[in-house]
Amino acid sequence: MAKATIKSQTGATITVEGTVEEVSKVIATYEQTSVVGNAKVAIARAKTKKKVEKKRDSASDLIIGLKEEGYFEKPKSLGDISTALEERGYLYPVTSLSGVVLGLLKRKELRRKKVDGKWVYGK
Repeated sequence: MAKATIKSQTGATITVEGTVEEVSKVIATYEQTSVVGNAKVAIARAKTKKKVEKKRDSASDLIIGLKEEGYFEKPKSLGDISTALEERGYLYPVTSLSGVVLGLLKRKELRRKKVDGKWVYGK
């Protein structure tokens, strides 16, 4: 009887006993699945890394970035905010920004007041 001991990557010890053909077949199968498993793990990690690299900033993240840069020292209208984002390469129509800014108001990231019948936003 042939005997083989395999130590897995997780630390488990596997002992195989049988004929030489049986033991060699089990070892070959284990090595093949181990290589395939390692390849799958590497592929999954690469995909996750790509997803992280491709992640874009949301409109609210961009507006908070403007706030951190001091953009809202003076009150700004939605049109002003849209223009500021456009200057940085992000195209958001005013109609899309209204909901985003409303969410920031609810989270108390921004404040608003009415000036000359129009809402303006600031710190």
